Amino acid sequence: MNEKGFKSEKEWFEQAEYDIKSADIMFKGGRYIYSVFLCHLCIEKALKGIFVKRFKKNPPKTHNLLYFLNALEIESDKEQSSVIMKLNEASIPTRYPEDLKGMIKDFSRVNTKKILADSKGILKWLKIK
Repeated sequence: MNEKGFKSEKEWFEQAEYDIKSADIMFKGGRYIYSVFLCHLCIEKALKGIFVKRFKKNPPKTHNLLYFLNALEIESDKEQSSVIMKLNEASIPTRYPEDLKGMIKDFSRVNTKKILADSKGILKWLKIK
């Protein structure tokens, strides 16, 4: 926490980096649902870092990536929007799967590999915002 009582932008981005590296580890270990969950968490923390930088206050306690894009007025291209929407939709099911076997099918190695690569690209893009 900084002197104003909230995490700095730097801290949010350090945690985002930590999460994307953890997503890689989960992917390599075959834990694809958790890899996707950590991809979402990474992007969420990056957006919260931008929120702190821009508004100089704690970000809202929400996991909704689209909320942050709108609040921050960040324009994304079609591909970026698609990735962020997929991650946003995966947030709750990857936290609390109702059907583990179904989730394992949905987040196969191939699907998760793409989500992970796309998330790394989104993080890189957000770092320059």
